[in-house]
Amino acid sequence: MPSTKIVPVILSGGSGTRLWPLSRTGRPKQLLALTHADTMLQLTARRTPQDARFGAPIVVANAAHADVIADQLATAGVEGALLILEPMARNTAPAIALAAVAADPDAVLLVMPSDHVIADPDAFRAAIDRALPLVSDGAMATFGIEPDAPDTGYGYIQAGGALADGVFSVARFVEKPDRATAQGYLDAGGHYWNGGIFLFRADTYMAALDTHAPEMAEAARAAVAGAAREDDRLFPDPVAFASSPSDSVDYAVMEKADRVVVVPVAMGWSDVGSWDAIHQLADRDIAGNAQHGDVVAIDTQRCLIRTDGPLVAMVGVSDLIVVATGDAILIMPRGESQEVKRAIAVLKERGHITLDRPFGE
Repeated sequence: MPSTKIVPVILSGGSGTRLWPLSRTGRPKQLLALTHADTMLQLTARRTPQDARFGAPIVVANAAHADVIADQLATAGVEGALLILEPMARNTAPAIALAAVAADPDAVLLVMPSDHVIADPDAFRAAIDRALPLVSDGAMATFGIEPDAPDTGYGYIQAGGALADGVFSVARFVEKPDRATAQGYLDAGGHYWNGGIFLFRADTYMAALDTHAPEMAEAARAAVAGAAREDDRLFPDPVAFASSPSDSVDYAVMEKADRVVVVPVAMGWSDVGSWDAIHQLADRDIAGNAQHGDVVAIDTQRCLIRTDGPLVAMVGVSDLIVVATGDAILIMPRGESQEVKRAIAVLKERGHITLDRPFGE
């Protein structure tokens, strides 16, 4: 077992445009309160309370969000966090490398996206405990989410043989499947959603990066070596970090490393990746409507109605998503919320300010 505490590494660099118009590059979804009174970032930080097991977190984030992140962590009672502020986005593998270089080499890193919901954090922490002995011995663990539907929006992990109680070797990582293939995974069992949560030692990760993505490892070390430090904020050298290839941790490391294990866990997980997911997670009235803000709903069923701006009145409609802010309104059918990307594409072509400006500013 490790002599040091587990270091949570919270990845907070995403833009979250799938939840436009509320989530924008200037204020992405992890910095918003979408499912609880706390923001997604605060929920993530509180999932690993600073105690005998968990130390202060490392948050890898966009430099533009530094002040908001610091304020939200302070409000959540999180002390001693190190903010590593990326000069530009380079995907998850380089972001984790910055944290691994900045941490003690023998530190166990718990890598978590900042914008997921976990309804049962006790189950999550129990899964961490199951993985920890193997991770301390040099394995790299990923947490496989027990699937409850043949979802085509996630990659899957196929479990191999049992290595310990509740811990399995990884037989293979599978790209996002079509629906028939996903149903086959559910029917066969032993396949889990890839939730993007990992546990490994810092030195184990960097050794794997040296083997499989040496340019990335070199760039991360140089970026941290040349970083500027201001109190609890680390600014990696922008020239060095810009030289890093951009790749996900799955492609760069996890799908190639030798000792990769999967820990299946049912913990009420959601990546909150769409307005349909928000509707599913939210409290709903007897008509199936999820309402937030100044809303009047008459003869209306199964709608998501959220306003952080004007009054929204709906009469005699069903199965709609309506999201209103002070400067934009989104209306689309429920069940098709991923199609917001079509609106985003047009807004990008037009250079529209609502993609970047936080609402209310």
